[in-house]
Amino acid sequence: MISVTTCPSRRSLFLLLPLLATSAPAGEAYLVVEANSGRILMAHAAQERKPVASLTKIASALVVLDWAAATKTDLGTVAVVPPSSTTLGGSNPMGLRPGDRITLRNALYSALLGSDNASAQTLAHHVGGALLRARGEGGDSVKNFVREMNVLAKGLGMKDTSFANAHGMDNARGRGLSTATDMCRLSIYAMRKPGFAFFAKQKSRRVSFQQQGGQLRGFTVQSTNKLLGQQHINGIKTGMTARAGECLATSSELKPLVHKLPDGKSLLTPRRLICVVLGSEDRFGRTKGLVQQGWAYYDKWMREGGVVTDPARETLRVPNPR
Repeated sequence: MISVTTCPSRRSLFLLLPLLATSAPAGEAYLVVEANSGRILMAHAAQERKPVASLTKIASALVVLDWAAATKTDLGTVAVVPPSSTTLGGSNPMGLRPGDRITLRNALYSALLGSDNASAQTLAHHVGGALLRARGEGGDSVKNFVREMNVLAKGLGMKDTSFANAHGMDNARGRGLSTATDMCRLSIYAMRKPGFAFFAKQKSRRVSFQQQGGQLRGFTVQSTNKLLGQQHINGIKTGMTARAGECLATSSELKPLVHKLPDGKSLLTPRRLICVVLGSEDRFGRTKGLVQQGWAYYDKWMREGGVVTDPARETLRVPNPR
């Protein structure tokens, strides 16, 4: 496994980076990173542990997709909505009820686009149970799934993260915590995966599920990310609870830079900006400003040669944990 660069402290980041034009509201944290170079561009309170609400579902989806790839499981496989889905509260846009049947693919669409808690719980119950059976073990399938989420976080170097459930809601069983830095790590890993990136960029998707009585219901899931399609934004996930405030993880992708080499060949430099905002009062407005400023800082850095003098302080490296 590739080692993960130690994340800079808040103080050292401000010694390296230009001051922002506007100050951050109390309680807000953010980190802006160019994912391919790992260059940290902007930061504020990026290592403060905070609830991240439905950004949790990024990790949930990754566990499902990694498991499906490893076991060669088709995402058309049907999962049954568990009884525990009724205790969650929060978003359930399709009105899923225990005993309803939905494919893993459609549950992923609803969880990632519509921030559907019932779909996230269904995925956790199905995949967590499959993992237990494969190991010849018993136990709580959802708890086992959350354990896998935390294993993934550890593998990505997310040292300040602890997931408590698959959906991000605050409940009696625990409250997950993370940081803007750790959620950037998770987002960078997520957008490396074409399968995840395909889900994340959809503005809407027509899905269906079968009710317990056998009736097939169709539903159009709308993305909660209002910024999709603006400023080259192609993901990733929104989140909001009373404790977490407004949260948003964003990917903005430009066409690769083309460098002509002396031998006539071309060298392509990919460009993807990852921006994570936690505890905001205006996640969309703040993100639009950060993405614009982030690209400006990145362009300036590239024009000056893209030099990194202290990788441990100036870059964020994310391993492939699988």
